[in-house]
This record gives sequence, structure tokens and C-alpha cells, in this order.
Amino acid sequence: MDQNLTYESAYKELTEIAYEIETESVSVDVLAEKVKRASELIEFCQHKLRSTETEVNKIIKQMENP
Repeated sequence: MDQNLTYESAYKELTEIAYEIETESVSVDVLAEKVKRASELIEFCQHKLRSTETEVNKIIKQMENP
């Protein structure tokens, strides 16, 4: 996975892949590659969301218990 990947860029790429698949503009020859990349991007986004949620909850707890 790209070291400089952000949630926003991963989501954008994932949206583009989904659109290509939905509109059937992906050839059968690259379909598996696109699905694999989409899976990687979904995993990255889920991890980013979970870690952000954990961090936000930690900050909220610190604010509640000064």
C-alpha cells in the first residue's frame, strides 16, 4: 500500500473503481486486478476510520476527566 495514501484519495480511487465496474467499462482482463485493489482500499479505509474513532474517543475521555 502506498505510504502517502490518505483516506480521501483511497475513497476517491475506490469510488472510481466502483463506477468502472458498475458501468462495465472494465475489461475482463483487468477485473480481478481492480477487485483486488478495491479490497485493499476498503481495508485501508476501515482501518483509518477505526483508528480515528479510537483517537477521538480517547480525546473525549481526556476532556471529560481533566
